[in-house]
Amino acid sequence: MHRPTRLVTTAALTVSAAVLLTACGSGGGDGGSSDKIEGADGGGGAPASASAEASRKPGGAKRPEVELPSGFEADFVGWTSGDPKKQAILDDGREELRAKYAAIIEADPDADAVAFYDTGASLATARKWIKSFVETDDSLIGEIKAYNAKAHVTDDGAGVLFYCVDERKSATKNRRTGKVTRTPDSPESVLQYRARLTKSPQGVWQTAALETVPGGCK
Repeated sequence: MHRPTRLVTTAALTVSAAVLLTACGSGGGDGGSSDKIEGADGGGGAPASASAEASRKPGGAKRPEVELPSGFEADFVGWTSGDPKKQAILDDGREELRAKYAAIIEADPDADAVAFYDTGASLATARKWIKSFVETDDSLIGEIKAYNAKAHVTDDGAGVLFYCVDERKSATKNRRTGKVTRTPDSPESVLQYRARLTKSPQGVWQTAALETVPGGCK
């Protein structure tokens, strides 16, 4: 599923990198892959109700509803913090990723939810990434697991979020031919996401810069 040649997300994350890298580089739950790809014979299915965790919205601005179809699951494990500020970053960071997955499945690079959670260079990159799937007429099926999420608020008020995404149980499915292309079962398919976020006047933590590192969560 990951397309490193099309996902251009390098950016300087200037604070707390060493601490967060250490935190995100350890372990990752069961992490195993399976021969079964959910939705491989179903074409994505109808939108499913969001889980209790995924549907929980932070306070402040009215967040858009982001729904994923039954043929694709994004499992966010342990995205909680006792610090309300860090929890707000975790919540908006989670929805940012879900919004991009939904936009790929809906073949909509200009999805409102993506523009709500991304800003600046990150928004341009997100749209480019989504468009790369639209151009090949591919959707997403199977599941990903996002884990080891670590959030931090910098001295200048910015947010930093590092987390791991295991894509090994995911695949693309071509809308026209029905061909399923599995994500390789390799360490490179477990990516580390490194995001810098800024808080909008409406209180939304928007992703302003994003870097992905294939194999970064070994």
